[in-house]
Amino acid sequence: MKYLIPLLALLLGACSTGQNYANRMVSISDLGERPVRMVTEYRIGIGDVMNINVWKNPDLGVTVPVRPDGKISAPLVGDIVVAGLTPEEVAAEITQRLSRFVRTPNVAVIMTNLGSTAYISRVRVTGAVGQSVSLPHSQGMTILDAVLAAGGPNEFADPANAKLFRRVDGETVMVPVDLESIMTEGNLAENIPLQPGDTLTIPEKLF
Repeated sequence: MKYLIPLLALLLGACSTGQNYANRMVSISDLGERPVRMVTEYRIGIGDVMNINVWKNPDLGVTVPVRPDGKISAPLVGDIVVAGLTPEEVAAEITQRLSRFVRTPNVAVIMTNLGSTAYISRVRVTGAVGQSVSLPHSQGMTILDAVLAAGGPNEFADPANAKLFRRVDGETVMVPVDLESIMTEGNLAENIPLQPGDTLTIPEKLF
């Protein structure tokens, strides 16, 4: 018996920590003080597709995907590492390499398929909703927008205890969200804009 109580405490502690996937909890008001993250420049990733145009030299133009090694191949340029660079930086590098063969080359790099952001830039709604969804993030999308896109809370939902998980300064934080007050009272303070990568979870009621 003397070993039973410590064992139960250990098991309960493991259960409670095992369900906590966030590094810390913050209030929605604290989160609201942070500016909405905006994409100010695009960094090329594996799986992206780009179109390279060289003015007055159509034979040097090509549409290529970024390979798993982070490189592309272009006429006269050969292999070039592009993963992690901006399209402008890639254009400058290609311009420099082509200058050995073409007089004052004018290079433009246009992204035609952003495959590397297909999942990073999405918003997810899970739990007691009509249907769990993974949505492309749109500027101005709010908590309510995402929940409605998921079919709204279902009959088993506990919307007053929803949780928003977000990456902030390199760690995952959990934000309690009173979705019920948003939907029934129009509480706009809780209906904050979502950011790419956010996950909103609506638990079931404890009967």
